[in-house]
Amino acid sequence: MTHLEADLAALRQRLLLMASHAANQVRQAMKAFTERDDDLVARVEEADNILDDFEVEIDELALQLLLGAPLARDLRLILVATKIGHALERVGDEATAIARRARALNREPQLQSPGDLAAMAHLVLDLLDAALAAFVAGHADQARAVIPRDREIDQVNRQLHQEFTALLIQTPANVTRCLGLMAIAKRLERIGDHAKNIAEEVVYLSEARDIRHTRKPPNTPGAPASP
Repeated sequence: MTHLEADLAALRQRLLLMASHAANQVRQAMKAFTERDDDLVARVEEADNILDDFEVEIDELALQLLLGAPLARDLRLILVATKIGHALERVGDEATAIARRARALNREPQLQSPGDLAAMAHLVLDLLDAALAAFVAGHADQARAVIPRDREIDQVNRQLHQEFTALLIQTPANVTRCLGLMAIAKRLERIGDHAKNIAEEVVYLSEARDIRHTRKPPNTPGAPASP
């Protein structure tokens, strides 16, 4: 193994370790919510600093690798690693926001939620795991299969928003709790967006194609009609 190969392997390893911490932070935030555990909220807040440190470390490793003038494939890996690191740091931010919202909700009487935020969190974590598995495998097709699944999470968020809004209208005294639950659903939806972004970066890594803002050509099935 060359020095460059060893450094690239170290970069991947740090990124995967960061990913494990980010996913665990989401799980712990949701546990703090479902179990109404303020101590766990504090631990989630502390863990966010770890992800911040990971992002800085990955950026520094990437910069050192860039100074070695890597070839195209290695260059893409370095660039993608920094983008995935940023996405994972944002996942940690969203998890911290969920935990803090849980702390606020813990000061309110518990509300029997008409929607299942735990089930939504399960979908989100599955999506994040799938995106990271595609990165490990380096398979563009595997990454592409992840991207449309984000729409399911968007739909769940809209459905929960409607249910919480209906409950709020029916019982205005629930305003604080309903708004808090809506906020958690929105944070989960954003984590799904970050997972999709990671999958898009895997496609770029594998094929050197940026698909983030691609649209279907006009007059193809599913494309918007031409004006």
